Amino acid sequence: MGNPRILLMDEPSEGLAPQIVAEVMTTIRKLKESGLSIVLVEQNPKLVFDVADDIVILNTGRVAVVSTPAQLNKDGVDLRQHLGVF
Repeated sequence: MGNPRILLMDEPSEGLAPQIVAEVMTTIRKLKESGLSIVLVEQNPKLVFDVADDIVILNTGRVAVVSTPAQLNKDGVDLRQHLGVF
């Protein structure tokens, strides 16, 4: 599809080597900088905190947290209670 308005991504890092994950995240950052809206589902918060504008954390299928990365860091939210191992 050419010139999409939004890109939906479901765990783009799953099963990839760390070097490839870094390349994927670099590409995601470039797409964001170009103005593309992205909905990214990812279980590894370390990958998305520096690229996300907003964070929604689901726990057992329900919305548990809605915030920004900066606010989550400021509030010291313990992500382990929602994400398991972190």
